[in-house]
Amino acid sequence: MSHEQLRNRMGLTEEEYLARYDPGKYERPSVTVDMLIFTVTDVESDNYRKLPGKALKLLMIKRADHPFIGQWALPGGFVKMNESLEEAAYRELKEETGIENVYLEQLYTWGDPNRDPRTRVISTSYLSLTDSSNLKIRASDDADDARWFTVTYRVFKEERTMEGDDRTLERFSRLTLRDGDITLSAVLRHTFRTDGRLGRWETGIEDSGGIAFDHARIIAYGIERLRNKVEYTDIAFSLMPRYFTLTELQQVYEVILDRELIKANFRRKIADRVQETNRYRKSAGHRPSKLYTYRQEF
Repeated sequence: MSHEQLRNRMGLTEEEYLARYDPGKYERPSVTVDMLIFTVTDVESDNYRKLPGKALKLLMIKRADHPFIGQWALPGGFVKMNESLEEAAYRELKEETGIENVYLEQLYTWGDPNRDPRTRVISTSYLSLTDSSNLKIRASDDADDARWFTVTYRVFKEERTMEGDDRTLERFSRLTLRDGDITLSAVLRHTFRTDGRLGRWETGIEDSGGIAFDHARIIAYGIERLRNKVEYTDIAFSLMPRYFTLTELQQVYEVILDRELIKANFRRKIADRVQETNRYRKSAGHRPSKLYTYRQEF
């Protein structure tokens, strides 16, 4: 017997049940998408003998309407009834920033009841690490401005307490976004509690620092995921040109991970992922540097 012929406790077939179904039986929250578009760019040095540094940057838009008017937020918006989450993400990204043709990966779903003052809103976030040199951003009617902000995210305090079998670890981290004369600085509290057997992390925003909604929390989570992905995937190569030096590649890894790497260890780790070429790059104040390319078969 097919499922269309089966009857429920009310004696209804599936066709009869759907014909009588009331969509208003349950409350329906609004659904949105938020996009984290990361890139790594050069930071010029004032010493011509020193190679340019790198900076991790995140695309943000300035809100043109309530709530949080005038504050900075991730690009995003509401999902229409006739589109998928991914379709909504690409549409909103293009409408608010003019960006299209970037790879988006679903990151996490955020559903705290009070995360949006307008109504009950559930949001799915998307992550992208892309080459910004090929992207032309522009603010739309929904945003007053769109900018690339330099990102830093670090733990600055840690506290541990213990009462019997109950243990609590609290970490306080600071998320800072800077572009020109604009600085946004949020403080987050990460709490891990365990009763000796099970435990879990909870993250809350102590100070939003001018970042709208709960987007400071979303950004912090996105950075943590990005750092993990750099460790076990080849996502960093999406930022590299066709030919690059190993020093440039190491700089990209270091700015994302926010720590210095030992040169010998790094080169041993990525040896199978790169292929040596017969090309060299000449730059003022430096010896010619051998160029490498990503080993596609890897």
